[in-house]
Amino acid sequence: MSGRASGNARPAGPAERAAAVAAGAAAAYAAFSGLLARPPGGHEAWGRRNARDLPVTLLEGPAYAAAAALGVALAPGVAPRARAAGLLAVASAGALGAYDDLAGSGDDRGLRGHLAALRRGRVTTGAAKLAGLGVAGLGAGALLRAGRDGSAVDALLAGGVIAGTANLANLLDLRPGRALKAGLIAGAPALVRGGAPGALVAGPLGAALAMLPADLGERSMLGDAGANALGAALGLSAAAGASRRSLGVRLAVVAGLTLASERVSFTRVIAATPGLRELDALGRRA
Repeated sequence: MSGRASGNARPAGPAERAAAVAAGAAAAYAAFSGLLARPPGGHEAWGRRNARDLPVTLLEGPAYAAAAALGVALAPGVAPRARAAGLLAVASAGALGAYDDLAGSGDDRGLRGHLAALRRGRVTTGAAKLAGLGVAGLGAGALLRAGRDGSAVDALLAGGVIAGTANLANLLDLRPGRALKAGLIAGAPALVRGGAPGALVAGPLGAALAMLPADLGERSMLGDAGANALGAALGLSAAAGASRRSLGVRLAVVAGLTLASERVSFTRVIAATPGLRELDALGRRA
């Protein structure tokens, strides 16, 4: 565990992390039920068609983001600066994603699409969201790694990891359950190891577990709000316990995958890869 993220706080034990997972799941379930009962702006505002042209609701995203942010805010055994960094990263990612979900047209996709629109003098909601993720990521990175125990370089790298992972998770939210499964797999090692990274990711992983049945059942989807918040939580956990070298490697991997997504379809790669194909389809409706 890195002292940069934990300060003098007592590390959370396995029982405390398990309780945080359960609390995150309960918060997500309660938030989703409440939003379904009284959706802001009405159900029509959040209704979409998924990849199979089935009707789904995007309310899963705000429910997940709210529960994940609460889980980070109440993470056991975490120093105040790390807690504040997590709340900033996850809540901002959820809010920015919800803005893109509701106000975005979907006509301009990917980095190339947003950059092309900017060259034409038009700022897309996606471009505004990416800029916001960058600013929030840098702020969270500074809270997490700068100051007495870190440096400006650490903060910059950590901010890049947080913002980049928030965006990368959204690139996976193209099929039911895919982003949530990826998040659970990516976050599980930190949860098991413990320390600040495990405590910070416990609540968000619990929320992901709670949202998985509805997502796999194609009743709802994360959308940008949920996927961006999930990625921010994973990036935060990764940045909390990483050395400077590890931060650089993680940032390079995230950047490489993001750039690769501009030319390569993740869906096609998964469908053509034994093991990944079966895992991707696990639990999904036939």
